[in-house]
Amino acid sequence: MLATHTTAAAPRTPAAPLPEPSPSWRQIVAPVQPFLRAVAQRLAGQIEAFEPELRDHARYALSTQGKQLRPALVGLSAEAAGRITDEHVTVAAIIEMVHLATLVHDDVMDAAALRRRRPTLAAQCGPATSVLVGDCLFAHALVLAAGFPTPDVCRAVAAATKTVCTGETIQSERPGDLNQGREAYYRILRMKTGELFALSCELGARLAGAAQPVQSACRTYGMELGTAYQIYDDCVDLFGAESQAGKSLGTDLLNGKLTLPVLVAGERLPGTQRAELERLVSAWHPGHLPRLRELLQTARALTECRRVIRDFCQQAAQSLQALPANAGRHSLEAAAGFLARQAEALGHGLDS
Repeated sequence: MLATHTTAAAPRTPAAPLPEPSPSWRQIVAPVQPFLRAVAQRLAGQIEAFEPELRDHARYALSTQGKQLRPALVGLSAEAAGRITDEHVTVAAIIEMVHLATLVHDDVMDAAALRRRRPTLAAQCGPATSVLVGDCLFAHALVLAAGFPTPDVCRAVAAATKTVCTGETIQSERPGDLNQGREAYYRILRMKTGELFALSCELGARLAGAAQPVQSACRTYGMELGTAYQIYDDCVDLFGAESQAGKSLGTDLLNGKLTLPVLVAGERLPGTQRAELERLVSAWHPGHLPRLRELLQTARALTECRRVIRDFCQQAAQSLQALPANAGRHSLEAAAGFLARQAEALGHGLDS
C-alpha cells in the first residue's frame, strides 16, 4: 500500500534563459526588405536609359544581383543614423550598378564562363562587348549620381570607383607573389571590396542627416566588414564547395591571385613544403586542389583565416559605438556577427 503522506518539494532553481538563436541573413535584412525591393525596381527602371541595341546586355548585367549586400548596408546604415528616404534608393542603385560593372569587367579579365551559376555576359556576347557594357554601366552610375542637388555624392561615387579599379589593377600586376605580405594583400582588399562597402555605409548615414562622427563610424564599419567579407570569399574559393561558390573552385589561383590562405601557408611551411606550394600555385591546375588543401591544413591556414575574419568583424562592430543604440545599429552589429559565424562554419573538418 502506498504511503499517503507527502514531503515538501525542494525549491526549484530558476531555469537559465535559453540563448537567443543567431539571426539568419534574411532576418537581419528583414527590416529593409521593402527598401531592397525599391532598389531592385529602380535598377530595372534604368534599362530604358540605354540605347536599344544595348538594353538586353544591360538588363542581363543588372540582373546578376546576389544578396544585395551593398544596398542592404545603405538601408541599414540609414536606419541606424536616422531614416530611409528616396535618395537612399537612388544611391543604393548607383552603388550596386558600379559593383555590377566591376563584375562584368572581372569576368572578362578572368575569362570566367559562369557567374552565380549562369553564363557570364562575356560568355554570352564576347569580351569586347562586355568591356564596353561595363563602361556604360560605370558612366550611367555617374550620370545618376550627378542628379543629386550637390556634387558630394557624385564626387564620392567617382572617387570610390577609381579606388576599386586601382585595387583590381594592382592585384593583376602582382600575380603569384608569395612574398607580398599580408598588409599588401589587405590594402588590395580594402580598395577593391572594402571601398564600396564603406561608401554604402557612409552615404547611408550622410543622406539620413547624420553628423560627421556618425558618418565616419559607418564608413569604418563598412571598410572592416568589406575586408572581412572578401577574405571570406577568398577562403570559399579554396575551402568551400562548388555548390556554395557558384563556380569552379581555385579560380583565384588560376588567375594568379594569391589569397590569405596561401599567404599564411607561405609564412608557416618549412622550406621543402613551401617550395612545393610555390610550384603548385605558379602552374595552377584544378587537379592540384587536393594537395594544396593538404598543405594548407598542415599550415593550419583555415584556422588563421577564421581568426582574421573574426577580428575584422569585431572591429567593424566596435566602430559603431558612436551610433545611437537602435534597431538599425543592432542589425549592423548582427551582420558582422553573421559573417564571423559563416567563416567558422567554412571548411568544417578540413582544419581541425
